Amino acid sequence: MAGMSLFKHSKLHLAPDAGRTVIRPFDPQYPDAFKDNAPSRMERIVDAVLGMDSAQLAARRHDMVESLDHRHRNLEQLLLRRYEEVAQRVPAAASASNAAKPIIGAYFSEEYSFEAAALFNPSMVLDPDQNGAPDGGVRFLLSLRGIGEGHISSVTFRTGSWSPKHGFTVDKASETAISPRIEDADVSVDGVTRILCGGSRNPSESVLFPVTPSQRQGIEDLRMCRFVDDDGAVEYLGTYTAFDGRSARSELLRGFAHNEFEMHPMSGSAAEAKGMALFPRRIDGRYVMLGRQDNENIWLLRSDDLYTWDGGDILIQPKFPWDLCQMGNCGSPIELDEGWLVITHGVGMVRNYSIGAALLDKGDPSKVLARTAEPILSPSPNERDGYVPNVVYSCGAMVHDRTLLLPYGIADNFAAFASCKVDDLLTAMI
Repeated sequence: MAGMSLFKHSKLHLAPDAGRTVIRPFDPQYPDAFKDNAPSRMERIVDAVLGMDSAQLAARRHDMVESLDHRHRNLEQLLLRRYEEVAQRVPAAASASNAAKPIIGAYFSEEYSFEAAALFNPSMVLDPDQNGAPDGGVRFLLSLRGIGEGHISSVTFRTGSWSPKHGFTVDKASETAISPRIEDADVSVDGVTRILCGGSRNPSESVLFPVTPSQRQGIEDLRMCRFVDDDGAVEYLGTYTAFDGRSARSELLRGFAHNEFEMHPMSGSAAEAKGMALFPRRIDGRYVMLGRQDNENIWLLRSDDLYTWDGGDILIQPKFPWDLCQMGNCGSPIELDEGWLVITHGVGMVRNYSIGAALLDKGDPSKVLARTAEPILSPSPNERDGYVPNVVYSCGAMVHDRTLLLPYGIADNFAAFASCKVDDLLTAMI
């Protein structure tokens, strides 16, 4: 990557892996012109399975297990759960034998390769489990945006470590991945969606796939935040963009360090845009957030309610040639002795996305103390091509022992890693 010579770049790249799949519902329907056909496609398929004899069911089960069992944990449970969903819509399915139930579930399920097209826009926070951290280093939790068929975005996770001696390493992803599961009792009247995801404590098993109408076409760009409350309690939160196919808005995730999650809608005018990033603690008793609701400037917002964000004031405006079109944040601010370090992105000529930085006053983050006049990372000639060329972008970095650890996406295609000394970065600001 081009830019200031501040960074030590890792040779580690995370590329899309089409072999990582989840099982998701498949819902065959007639086009609108044939929607009144009777029986429905679902009814016809169920009737066909109910008409199979024991030998036919055994053959279908063999094909199913041979194809899928090695790729998915608890395959039968997944298909039985899908059968129960189908039975609620097709009453005849209630008469299915135990042998027919998973077969019905299989006909209404599909494998989905959630990162076949892209794996990018990473975010990084301190791993709550520091067992095995390298000498002088740290373990981290990483989120990434994956894109699969239909340009649908989801969020996947990895764990890894960094040390001054060995640089960045990322643990091998689990061979199985599990999409979110919503239980009826877990959807509350206030719009909070409670889900289970993954079957163990390995974060790489969890895939946050769209589960609500607001997310129909994607969950994008999770900005993770290790939030420390006034009483010292630590909670893992994250803001992400929910896209329904027409409009994008911000929502909030709680508990992503484990395999249980809550997805919270957010209200207010600022939440109707994307790209929000939460400060990792309250300031003067209030929650503080960065936004970009006008798609041009970085805004500062304050609220007494974590889920309501209105108003706000422009904090950082486009100023330099590399950010002249628009600006945004690259994740939650990082608290330093000197103030709040904000990693930013700017858009310049030919829609080039570059990365910069700014420093805010610790007591009053509405005061910008300094910013980089030149980008610290820019697309380079040998790493500029991809799904969206000329883009480097991050959704969140962290600092360990005065070293900035920066994961970033390249060309909306794959993820890379770099590190630099915080003191060198601050010196480069004006």
